[in-house]
Amino acid sequence: MAGLLSVAVSSSAAAAPLADAQRAEIIHAVDAGAPQIGDAALKIWGFAEVGYQETKSSALLQGQLKAAGFEMTSGVAGEPTAFIGRFRNGAGPVVAILAEFDALPGMAQEAVPGHKPIPGQAAGHGCGHNIFGAASVGAAIALKAWMIKHNVPGELRVYGTPAEEGGSGKVYMVRDGLFKDVDVALHWHPGDNNSAAQGVTLSNMSAKFRFHGTSAHAAAAPWRGRSALDAVEIMDVSANFMREHVPDRTRIHYVITSGGGAPNVVPDFAEVFYYTRSVDPKVVIDTMERLKRAAQGAALATDTTMEYEQVGGVYSLLPNDTLGKVMDANLRRVGGEHWTAEETAFANQLAPALPAGGRFKIGSQAEVSPYKLDLVGESAGASTDSSDVSWAVPTVGMTAATWVPGTPAHSWQAAAASGMGIGIKGGVVAAKSIALTGADLFSNPAIIKQAKAEFNERRGPDFVYKAMVGDRKPALDYRKAGGSTGQ
Repeated sequence: MAGLLSVAVSSSAAAAPLADAQRAEIIHAVDAGAPQIGDAALKIWGFAEVGYQETKSSALLQGQLKAAGFEMTSGVAGEPTAFIGRFRNGAGPVVAILAEFDALPGMAQEAVPGHKPIPGQAAGHGCGHNIFGAASVGAAIALKAWMIKHNVPGELRVYGTPAEEGGSGKVYMVRDGLFKDVDVALHWHPGDNNSAAQGVTLSNMSAKFRFHGTSAHAAAAPWRGRSALDAVEIMDVSANFMREHVPDRTRIHYVITSGGGAPNVVPDFAEVFYYTRSVDPKVVIDTMERLKRAAQGAALATDTTMEYEQVGGVYSLLPNDTLGKVMDANLRRVGGEHWTAEETAFANQLAPALPAGGRFKIGSQAEVSPYKLDLVGESAGASTDSSDVSWAVPTVGMTAATWVPGTPAHSWQAAAASGMGIGIKGGVVAAKSIALTGADLFSNPAIIKQAKAEFNERRGPDFVYKAMVGDRKPALDYRKAGGSTGQ
């Protein structure tokens, strides 16, 4: 990944020749579509479908795009819930907008300011992807209307991308060449502040380790058994001792997805699901190789057998300063969120339950954070499969304040705000910013040219994309313990 840390690129693109009246027109179109954005976001919040199982969520977004005149292609890249919506208005730039919609296991939560899991529901939108997909589609519909009215040439696409949470949905799309003719990709993410700062993310690899032993009565004849759970626990101990001996800021985390059914039966099957993360993909790969050896050792120690399945793998994100500054300018034009008295009361009631250490406080949702470019990953704390897109095509993203400031992602507090007005208002801010940025790109090809020059220089002349998932098929049932049909 040559050039990631060292390249200096000129600081600004040519000013986009987009009239203020047209900007106002796009903002008005998003506002007019805000009820549809909110309706979709709340319905997807209620569906709460995990990766590669987002049948209803995908169908809803596809239906909105089709009704707005987009040509739809479903089930792309071997992913039944993935789709591409296309609107072509003659020859010109190809601009893509990314849309996510998967939920997280264990995050079911009522849209109330106290911890209240939803009975009988296994998953919830603790990362706000219900708003992500809805707002991206809303932005595209508004942008298409502007293109038609002003006869703007080019092609607008919406990529419906499933299984971002660990399933690497976009990776398979990149690997299959679905971005090869795209000029620029736009995305956003829910959060607790408004920002178009650009920076490196953490590369990530995920894998399941499955151990097979021999069952036996745990009291009458334990010597006849070989515990697969013992192997998982020994592997986990090895991994935890390994933490001292990996490069700084490497992350290793896991969950036991299957450990047996009854204490009086020696488990003949157990499974543990691991992630490794670092800014440097090589560190991620090396750490996973060490975990493989730890698993082999655990199997040897317990007289069991082990099988390994890599589930996902994503690069670290390649920032683009040219595009970042255009996105930042549009986010500042739009401004932050303004809550109703009821929404403010919700935030104040939820605030005492927020963990310490949050950078943002109530009130900051009305502001936009300063722009910055981080090329070394100083603030990297998460992974995304949008990273692989960023190594295939110039890519830019932003964050909108869809949660109460101070809220961490993957929390019940995030799930609660994602299901009510606070979340929807942040999504509308994102939709406006993305639509305006798309209009700048269609109006001013010089921005695209400069973004591509920066992209090529940062990526390096010798870079060849190779998906970290290898040649496996999408792990369509990776959320289930015990196997994957995509092996």
